[in-house]
Amino acid sequence: MHGSDHNQSTLCLHLPDEAASIAAGKALAAALKAGLNIWLIGDLGAGKTTLVRAALRALAYAGPVKSPTYSLVELYKLSSLYLYHFDFYRLNHPEEFVDAGLGEYFTDAAIRFVEWPDKAAGFLPRADLLVRLRHAGDGRELELEAVTAAGQQCLSEVSGHLPAGAA
Repeated sequence: MHGSDHNQSTLCLHLPDEAASIAAGKALAAALKAGLNIWLIGDLGAGKTTLVRAALRALAYAGPVKSPTYSLVELYKLSSLYLYHFDFYRLNHPEEFVDAGLGEYFTDAAIRFVEWPDKAAGFLPRADLLVRLRHAGDGRELELEAVTAAGQQCLSEVSGHLPAGAA
């Protein structure tokens, strides 16, 4: 895993293998705070759910972690913290976000990972951190971009938790 800072609001990493993806998820987990909205952007199979699973494992969640493609949302209770993992891939219209009552999950007491946030455009609260994943040969390119002050704090902490030489 190696990376570079384009600027202080963006961190780019090359994830050559699954071990590097798990290390990135672990670093992200160490930086998570209640209230964060994290948008996961990438094609099908880019590793969005894999990154969330790695973060959950690092937070000592031992149960199954599956893509919420069909359920729209999966809830993970971690001690006194709630983590919601959304997948809006199947939404045909952004209004379906409202119709499904999903806005109630966006409270300060929880962390939200959202796959396919563009499918609920106009109804989602602002992202704090954008996570972009792209295929790169056999590995992945991971880009983390802070959008808010809370996202910047998270990004700074992620950098501090990466293995030596990773960023």
